[in-house]
Amino acid sequence: MTSSVHHTKSFSLVSVSSIVLWSSFSNLVSLHFCCFECVLLCCAFCGPNCPYSEVNRMILTKQYRCVHSASCQCTKGHQVLWKEFCKTRAPKMMLDLQSSGSHSVDGNWRALGKLLIFCSGCRQGGLFNNVQVPGHFVNKTRFSRTSGKSFLMPQCINDVLYVSDPCEHIGQSEEGDLGFFRGIFKSFASSNVKRMLINRGAQLHQTEICPYCKAKLWSMLQANMIPQTASCRLGSYEDYIEYYVCLNGHLLGVCTLLPLSDSEDVSEE
Repeated sequence: MTSSVHHTKSFSLVSVSSIVLWSSFSNLVSLHFCCFECVLLCCAFCGPNCPYSEVNRMILTKQYRCVHSASCQCTKGHQVLWKEFCKTRAPKMMLDLQSSGSHSVDGNWRALGKLLIFCSGCRQGGLFNNVQVPGHFVNKTRFSRTSGKSFLMPQCINDVLYVSDPCEHIGQSEEGDLGFFRGIFKSFASSNVKRMLINRGAQLHQTEICPYCKAKLWSMLQANMIPQTASCRLGSYEDYIEYYVCLNGHLLGVCTLLPLSDSEDVSEE
């Protein structure tokens, strides 16, 4: 009898501990079944650095399937997963973006995660007029803070901007090969770029929105805020470069790339 009571108490303690542990974890992640796609996406793009065994353990521990997975709004769980994805994908950049003490980023983690791995392209009649290139995932992209300086006016040189290398699309334009690039500002709300856009009376685009966070966009070309150094950094024609910045500090642009030999000459200069 004593042994039976002892086993019952032990089982109860273990059960309660498991429930408390899982409850805490659930409150933190809110891991619904529809979140598994996000987990698998992390695994696919993080490569060997992704703690797959840990992710697998999480899934096997408690496979909670949400009956409304098609329209699940477990925002907290998604944000935790996207945040971890961003930190794994670009750890140094994430440390810098959060070094101001903020525990979030402008436009949320999902938008930033998408920006890291997705070239938005452009639809016919969209932001870049006659350019029509479908969006696509990018396996590897280098974002550079040093390169970002080339996209800033002298008055804004103290701002922090990370910009990707151009994603090349061969034969997509009559003028030449296209290069799509994207970027992210640190603390855009308090940046000199935003202040300058407002002081110059720059107008937000009437119809188009940011493909990453759905915020409205400013045209840096219309605001006359594209320095010559931007085309030199990209290896593009000076007159064929355009980019936008959204209210959350996401940057997206396109340029016409110089032929390789010409771009090498520009770099040497």
